[in-house]
Amino acid sequence: MQESYSKAYADAGVDVTAGYKAVELMKSHIVRTEIPGVLGKFGGFGGMFAPNLRGISEPVLVSGTDGVGTKLKIAFAMNKHDTIGIDCVAMCANDVACSGAKPLFFLDYLAVPKTIPETVEKIISGVAEGCVQAGCALVGGETAEMPGLYSPGEYDLAGFCVGLADKSKITDCSKIREGDVLIGVQSSGVHSNGFSLIRKALDITPERLALHVDDLGQTLGEELLTPTKIYVKALLALFEEVAPTGISHITGGGFYENIPRMLPEGKRARVEKSALPKMPIFGILQNTGIPERDMFNTFNMGIGLVLSVDKNHADKAIAVINTAGETAHIIGEVTSGEQGIDICG
Repeated sequence: MQESYSKAYADAGVDVTAGYKAVELMKSHIVRTEIPGVLGKFGGFGGMFAPNLRGISEPVLVSGTDGVGTKLKIAFAMNKHDTIGIDCVAMCANDVACSGAKPLFFLDYLAVPKTIPETVEKIISGVAEGCVQAGCALVGGETAEMPGLYSPGEYDLAGFCVGLADKSKITDCSKIREGDVLIGVQSSGVHSNGFSLIRKALDITPERLALHVDDLGQTLGEELLTPTKIYVKALLALFEEVAPTGISHITGGGFYENIPRMLPEGKRARVEKSALPKMPIFGILQNTGIPERDMFNTFNMGIGLVLSVDKNHADKAIAVINTAGETAHIIGEVTSGEQGIDICG
């Protein structure tokens, strides 16, 4: 039984007993994420993991960290907290997997003005679900109660992921060549980026979020809270069959910032607009008056990953990704020229 209690601290706004209850409620969710390699007991001071290095000649740790951003404002307004954790894991694990690494473990950081155990449980249940989808373990985290720093009912959520790769198999963007095919892997919607612009453009209120939108087939709030796709399993399957020459996770900065990050000097990406999926949410956003270039510079436009693949391997790569449960197709090609991107059509 937990005996720790401080009346003085409680009077200052921090209820440590609520934190203990939240930890108890989390346990069943964290157990779901356990994979071979997890060591130590739940609630220790450090998360421990013993990686399996068999078959890896030169192991390299790959790490990624991120938060959910102002998409949290949508969760607050809808009082729905059980999916936002998936976004947190996705933003980290997808980045790690883009290097060819397998995510091993994840840790979260949740900051709240007041610990409400049932709400914390819902948030962490989403983090655990994201870890299950990414195939990694939730080995620890921190829930920090900080009265006065956040408004009542709000919180911040961030985390980081560590993965393992064999150095010889890490994506080498220097191998990208003119004529390589660009394959787009479909997103689930806006994912977790651009929400400051979304909230301004759509004049977001709780009432607007509750409106059913026929083009979306659901309420606006449900659409905007759709979790970010986690592409880890599809990417790991791809690396077993085809070696992509480059992978770009389309996050903040959209096409214009992220695709050039995988290109070597002297190479450009040519993307055909007509090849992109027509997802209604992006049409709704653009109809508010957002210029097209800003759309492509902020949002994923229906494509969560862009891969560069030798044209002779494109059909196989698409088949592997689709078999893994994602939707992929050719959206352009690599050309010569100043490092950057052309969006055509």
